Amino acid sequence: MNDGVPILKIGSTLLVSIQVDLQDDTALRLQEDLADRITRTGARGVIIDISGLEIVDSFIGRMLASVAAISRVLDASTVVVGMRPAVAITMVELGLSLGGVRTALDVDRGLALLAPAGDTAADVLLAAAERRSR
Repeated sequence: MNDGVPILKIGSTLLVSIQVDLQDDTALRLQEDLADRITRTGARGVIIDISGLEIVDSFIGRMLASVAAISRVLDASTVVVGMRPAVAITMVELGLSLGGVRTALDVDRGLALLAPAGDTAADVLLAAAERRSR
């Protein structure tokens, strides 16, 4: 497991919370760890929480797009959540695109985007809690 970036399972979704500046080796480990977790758990969605990042440079932008592409190949949709306004502005100014990656303001909205039609984030969390208690 990646020491710097935790990967948590919530129902059929993996939550990746990036709270540290990613160096090349950490980003590569994250890609490998996430691909492994998607395969082992059969996750259908990946939420990448970047609320802890003060800045997103071209390296981080490419890494997010790469993680999303890997997830897509493994049949999991990706949503990036927690983007600060300054980060969004910087990404646009740098011409960085997260092609094919949906965004949401927070984890709850990200879960709702990944939830089956008609389900809310609360429904997803409740179902996950019920499965854990069995």
